Amino acid sequence: MKRLTVLYDADCPLCVHLRHWLLRQRQLVPLDLVPAGSEEARRRFPALDHATTLREITAVGDRGQVYRATAAWIVCLWALAEHRPKAHWLATPAGQPFARMTVLAAAKWREALKGPGEGPGEGPGGTPGPGGCGDGRCEAPGPPG
Repeated sequence: MKRLTVLYDADCPLCVHLRHWLLRQRQLVPLDLVPAGSEEARRRFPALDHATTLREITAVGDRGQVYRATAAWIVCLWALAEHRPKAHWLATPAGQPFARMTVLAAAKWREALKGPGEGPGEGPGGTPGPGGCGDGRCEAPGPPG
């Protein structure tokens, strides 16, 4: 794999924080971080189920490989110089439960941030959320700290 596109929820503070973290890491495989469900994501991957990409992290390799949820997190770590050994371990039967628990914990935290009746990319009552990125030209907040 020579390049990896990561589709993330631009309306999720945790997702945006992890986007910034990924961008600060030394990459062995270049990462393109694209808001899930955006026009850019739809242009790049017309056959992808974009509603699903708003519910779980999705990564797409340069040859069309699609990784979702736990597998997506593992392949993101694999793309990073300092975290590739950890990714190899997380992909083993011994490491997979830890990877799955981490993804489940992140999903619960993410759900807790969304109010009742709010879906991915939505504010109260289904209105566009702050920082909505439907057209792929959203502005992500600056790095934390």
